[in-house]
Amino acid sequence: MEIQHFSHNHPLTDGIYEWSYDRCQICDENFEWSYDHYGCDDCHFYIHKSCAKYSRELQHPSHPHHLLPKLSHMEPCANCSSDVMKFKYSCSHCDKFYLCPKCAFLPPTKKTENHDHPLTLIQTLSSFTCDHCLKEGNGMPYFCPTYLFMVHPECTSLQLTIQPSTIQAAIHDHPLSLMPALMISLTCNACENKTKGRFYFCATCSFVAHLDCALLPSIVKVIRHKHPLRLIYSLPADQSKRRVCQLCAKPVDMNSWVYCCSSQDFVTHLYCATSKEERDETFVPNSKEDHRNKSIDLSPYIIKKTKQGGDRTEIPIEIQHFSHEHYLKLTDELGIDEKCDRRMQSILPPFYACAQCRFFLHKSCVELLRELRNSLHQHPLKLLLREKKPFRCDACALPCNGFDYRCDECDFDLDVQCSLMTDDILTHPSHEQHLLILARSSEEKMCNSCRSKSKHNFHCVDCEFTLDFKCFKQPHTFNYEEHDHPFTLCYTPEDASDEYYCDICEEKRDPKCWFYYCADCSYPAHPECILGQYQNLKFGKTFKYDIYQHSFALVQKTSRFLKCDNIANCIDLTYECDECNFIVHQWCL
Repeated sequence: MEIQHFSHNHPLTDGIYEWSYDRCQICDENFEWSYDHYGCDDCHFYIHKSCAKYSRELQHPSHPHHLLPKLSHMEPCANCSSDVMKFKYSCSHCDKFYLCPKCAFLPPTKKTENHDHPLTLIQTLSSFTCDHCLKEGNGMPYFCPTYLFMVHPECTSLQLTIQPSTIQAAIHDHPLSLMPALMISLTCNACENKTKGRFYFCATCSFVAHLDCALLPSIVKVIRHKHPLRLIYSLPADQSKRRVCQLCAKPVDMNSWVYCCSSQDFVTHLYCATSKEERDETFVPNSKEDHRNKSIDLSPYIIKKTKQGGDRTEIPIEIQHFSHEHYLKLTDELGIDEKCDRRMQSILPPFYACAQCRFFLHKSCVELLRELRNSLHQHPLKLLLREKKPFRCDACALPCNGFDYRCDECDFDLDVQCSLMTDDILTHPSHEQHLLILARSSEEKMCNSCRSKSKHNFHCVDCEFTLDFKCFKQPHTFNYEEHDHPFTLCYTPEDASDEYYCDICEEKRDPKCWFYYCADCSYPAHPECILGQYQNLKFGKTFKYDIYQHSFALVQKTSRFLKCDNIANCIDLTYECDECNFIVHQWCL
């Protein structure tokens, strides 16, 4: 079959062509199959069969004059603003109006799979706000007269969010009616922010609400609190008590809609309580089930031997723990210079030890639950063994090869120390005058101790004091192995008028950051120099990997030892084979 198309001087042939990387000369898109186009092999000119159907002249309702075809690479389409398509319809009178074929031949009505009513194309160019993506547009939208919403043509293929035309909302006594978007912004009476797009309106008392605000549930449950929270308007006036959202640590307006516990000791903003990160999705209103933040009691070990204690209770003295292949025996031995393999802290009695391996566990670590709920994450966390593959804790950002409470669905990891910090309102010796609230923020906040930024931190509303997890759990005193006296953590900022140095690494110290200090020797030091850069890692233990015949041990090497081909992406954590001095980076392994 042969056609003569206005876009080309020579006839175009319908046939099976050899595969070509040429693009359609009209829409500038690739060909999916070798037989879906017409072409001229002499000129290497090809167009889609669908593009060949475009007419030579067009009279479109959006423009008063006739439109003629024109090859143009730069001018954007008046409807979709795209300049991708080479071929456009152009007005010869004004030479400023261009319409791409896709927009020129949009169907006047459209039936979508996810909506019951047909959508009508408004074929006049105008400014509007898309009620699906909430982005402003300037072109031809599709309109639903039943539900009074407008959407971009490209949004009609998406799963449209259809709101009911009339609702009985929990935040208002009268029925609310769905209204189309206006050119002016109104103030939502629920959250007191400006409206954008469609909104709900009460004609009786002129009450305005965002779509999300109007559909807020009357009762919710958050993972941070054991009781359900109810939607209420305003709180009893208490001049002596400042109300603060317990989730974001920002002030709460006393005369606005909030979610509140029946005891009124836990108050949150509307969107904090209903956010995906904070909301307890397992909660069912009016259910008799206890929805408190429970942990699932899965036993982490099997008891092999017991002995009777002084109070006639049975004490496990030999166990099989899920994290180790050998039996572990309970001991009260003192002076063991080792770290707990799961908590990465110095081992103290009572603890469990393996007689065959260099393996130690605190008694409290042995009893850790296999699965728990934590206020930092919305899903249950499972206790895993990560000694062969270190992870980075999402709370303190420190690498660890001990126990890991993990959510595979969200790739979320929590080390044991951070998982034990279950209180959301705490005090700290560095800031005793005010309480600190565990807050999650959309933007990272700077820690007053180390000047680093994180989204999970303990925040004081009264004076904008912030501590991240890493600094919050630093020990107040610490025995440094290369020094005779204990070091004390100092919080008071030094005078910034002078230069300060660390006596261990001899590098400069920031006078605004915390530091460890030995008063007996007048010896200051960086916290990382005292605690170590990898304080939650245990080095030296060997493991067998499939890539090599010998066992590897996790070690820390200086840069002069690193001979990895991928050195640009590596750090000083390496696996080393003692038998043949073979070294490979952790991430390259």
